[in-house]
Amino acid sequence: MHLSHIEHIGIAVHDLESAREKYRRLLGVEPYAEEEVASEGVKTVFFKVGPNKIELLGALHPESPVARFLEKKGEGLHHVAYRTENIVAEMQRLQEAGFKLLSETPKPGAENMWVCFVHPKDAQGVLTELCQPRL
Repeated sequence: MHLSHIEHIGIAVHDLESAREKYRRLLGVEPYAEEEVASEGVKTVFFKVGPNKIELLGALHPESPVARFLEKKGEGLHHVAYRTENIVAEMQRLQEAGFKLLSETPKPGAENMWVCFVHPKDAQGVLTELCQPRL
């Protein structure tokens, strides 16, 4: 098994504080985590609903990938993240299968994860994230 399960679903938002309140009311739970990921230029807020996680993404600056996404596509589904126990091997497998990765090596991400993204053009328009816990 290469990818074990959906790790989380990322949603890009213009106003993180407003979205946090809206999702708190929508889901009926408080967010359990919040952090800035400087390397990606985002601030994240995580909610957990049953075994599932929702990540709200707000841009820290206008040049961040999320800011460019919001400018181009508006608010909404940003990415689907999948868990793997060996991100380097998974990256190699995907490259060999013809997928374009957005980085050559894993990068630090939210929730103490190593992350790598697969170009959305290679996944029917959906940005795909690989996640592995950093130990």
